[in-house]
Amino acid sequence: MRRASCARQRYEVALKTVLDSLYAARSAAHLANDPLSFCHRYEAPADREVAAVIASAFAYGGIKIILRTLERIFSELGPSPRLFVERFAPRQGLRTFAGFKHRFNDGRDLCALLWACRLMIEDAGGINAFFMRFHDHRAQDVTQGLDGYASAVRGMDYRPIFGMNAIPADSYFPFLFPAPASGSACKRLCMFLRWVVRPADGIDLGIWQGIYPSQLVIPVDTHISRICSYLGFTSRKNADWRMAREITNALRLLDPLDPVKYDFSLAHLGISEGCTGKDRLHCLDCAIAGVCPQAVSQ
Repeated sequence: MRRASCARQRYEVALKTVLDSLYAARSAAHLANDPLSFCHRYEAPADREVAAVIASAFAYGGIKIILRTLERIFSELGPSPRLFVERFAPRQGLRTFAGFKHRFNDGRDLCALLWACRLMIEDAGGINAFFMRFHDHRAQDVTQGLDGYASAVRGMDYRPIFGMNAIPADSYFPFLFPAPASGSACKRLCMFLRWVVRPADGIDLGIWQGIYPSQLVIPVDTHISRICSYLGFTSRKNADWRMAREITNALRLLDPLDPVKYDFSLAHLGISEGCTGKDRLHCLDCAIAGVCPQAVSQ
């Protein structure tokens, strides 16, 4: 038993060393291949906040499609996304984005998102202040805050967009604001929070107040769920909220104050570096090969 415990401790030390090195090796090339890059186009925190809401909302599907979609959106927002949404007029917006399509979200859904940003700013002065109405700084993580935030946004008045009191059944706007209560991993909302909450480090933005980095939950996509399974951070098969918390709890053992710091670099092993876990030659060159059992077993 003691021998197994010592072996586990040695593995965790080696794992932290490798992941800290991976974190330090993040590059501008990785950022350019990430939706977060659109936030870095702006200097003002207020513009970056709005850009983060929009860029994270459509960060699903293949990365090339995501970047093409966001380029289409941000080309219309001009030099200040914050000013654009403050002045957003639904009728004009519906004309501007009439042909917009990102998988199953259409121009109405995009306009509803822009309208939601405007309403949050008008109501609370900013999206940070709006979110903080639902967040408990004493909580272990952001579960409660995300539940309240998503519910409040879905419950806003979208009649100027949809022409009816309720969001119509054929709209996929609610897909942009899932909630932990439904079991969803809430990947895009967790990614948004990582961007705005974590300290500015050349990748993340560090523009929000009131949420501790230790309270963040890792955004679980196909890359994170697979790679973190290899590393023993989760035994779950479904990429849901329970998996996200399980992985985050494992990462807290490596960095209790900032467990999600490893998300960007781990995800880009798949997004930018092409990790599939099935290519032996690729595994030999992988930055985490020394601690990844999947590489050893190839």
